[in-house]
Amino acid sequence: MNGDSPAVEVLDIIGHLQKELEMEVTELKKLRDHAVASGSTFDRVLLTRGADEAAMLRAFAADLEFGFVDKLEGTRVPKSFVDVVPLSFARAHDMIAIGQEGRRLTVATAHPLDLHPQDDLAAMLPEGVNFVLCPRNEITELLNRAFRHKADGVDEALDDLEGADIASLAAEIEESEDLLDVANKAPIIKLVNSVLFQAIKLRASDVHFQPFADRLQVRFRIDGILYAMESVPKTAQDAILSRIKVMARMDIAERRLPQDGRASIRIGDGEVDVRISVVPTSAGERAVLRLLDKTAGVFALEQIGLDEANLKILRHYISYPHGIILVTGPTGSGKTTTLYGSLVEISTGEKNILTIEDPVEYQLEGISQVQVNTKKGLTFAAGLRSFLRQDPDVMMVGEIRDLETSEIAIRAAITGHLVFSTVHTNDAPSTVTRLIDLGLEPYLVSSSLVLVVAQRLVRTLCRNCKTWREPDSTELGSLRDLGIEPTGLKDGKLAHAPGCDDCFQSGFQGRTAIYELLPMSEEIRSLVMRSAPASELKREAVKQGMRTLRMDGMAKVVKGLTSPEEVMRVTQLDI
Repeated sequence: MNGDSPAVEVLDIIGHLQKELEMEVTELKKLRDHAVASGSTFDRVLLTRGADEAAMLRAFAADLEFGFVDKLEGTRVPKSFVDVVPLSFARAHDMIAIGQEGRRLTVATAHPLDLHPQDDLAAMLPEGVNFVLCPRNEITELLNRAFRHKADGVDEALDDLEGADIASLAAEIEESEDLLDVANKAPIIKLVNSVLFQAIKLRASDVHFQPFADRLQVRFRIDGILYAMESVPKTAQDAILSRIKVMARMDIAERRLPQDGRASIRIGDGEVDVRISVVPTSAGERAVLRLLDKTAGVFALEQIGLDEANLKILRHYISYPHGIILVTGPTGSGKTTTLYGSLVEISTGEKNILTIEDPVEYQLEGISQVQVNTKKGLTFAAGLRSFLRQDPDVMMVGEIRDLETSEIAIRAAITGHLVFSTVHTNDAPSTVTRLIDLGLEPYLVSSSLVLVVAQRLVRTLCRNCKTWREPDSTELGSLRDLGIEPTGLKDGKLAHAPGCDDCFQSGFQGRTAIYELLPMSEEIRSLVMRSAPASELKREAVKQGMRTLRMDGMAKVVKGLTSPEEVMRVTQLDI
């Protein structure tokens, strides 16, 4: 079908929708009438009523004789589309080219009844256009990959800075700034918005504005690694920092003390939370912005790197009626993701689940989440103590870092509650000794702790440039350092990613976790009772079948998910 879509008034797709969405005909007709009356399109009204997007698009595809594509993984976007169509237009209307046959482009859209944007796109492109339907999140992800190397207005905004009245540019801030709306913004605002937009598009977790003697360097942390991006002229440094402070509602006149704040920014109708920290340095103020994409959602336990055996163990223990489950690892090792995935899995509506966090990173449906506020006296310990009067079944405390919090958590576990928390240790066995070092009695640790999960994040090889080949002598050395013999490889081959435009020539794209799960067996409990050292606990646990972090990493190398060097980088202490 070509780019001309049939007019809305001749649509009669109630039958298809009833079949796909399992909704009553009368309800569908009411929603169609509501769409006409409100001036919205029928598909958008259905989505606001909670309709399954893929099923709805299948119904429209059947009626409009459009194609339907449910996944765009591995799709290459034709260069002609990226060169001609502005990213702001493609993102605002959820459209992207997914293929080309001769002089016609195949374009995926998530909005079958948005006729004017379809006409506008057809007018922009010299080629003809065939439309197919595809879920919005798939289109968004492909847009991020396809446009990641375009400047996003950063170069243009930098040009606009020259000759601008920098001192007066950092003022206004809306309740939730839309990064796509830069057309009439002052140059400083346009520059900061463009940098943040580029960061989100590249999946950056943090944005650094680091001052040097001659420039302000912008750096992005992507998959745990810092990359240098644009350099901003030193003359614009103060205005950019003032703009960031205004976004976070900080005191822009205070330049000698550290300040913390937060902001909320939008990309179209998606929202991103930004935690902002500003500290004074000898070269001027430095800002770090942590990005939390609310639209990313919470990962299910199947998606975070647990293999079948570890997934089975974790599911067994999170269904316990009482006890303590601890997740351990350094900052940024995915502990919160594992905890959230566990809580969502057991949140069936039959349990009262409460969490106290610092900060609350994602809103979990059906779970009561409390934000730590030390200025008002709401600490982890105070929150956990008050939870005991809220008739809880399951509690999560963000971190056990002192004796008071650990004592309340243990008391809660012993009195019939399931408690989740995190600690900072190198591996699972040393977590047990850490609790005893805090001042807890060994018999309390032994009787309340049921499972310890240690984890790290490793970068995964880029799917676009990954190939399988026989390892060379250097790679054989890395494999032997990990304890993998060539005979242990699949068909004697090792996955290798040389790097491409999709992965910044790094060979890596995305991350997964490696795990070490220590269930508290009777033998381990008896060792804990007599305060055995962590090394002895580890030996006994491995004897009973525990796979260490490095062993789990080795399995992921053999499967082709990551590289030997990456596993060694994050498991140096796992000897």
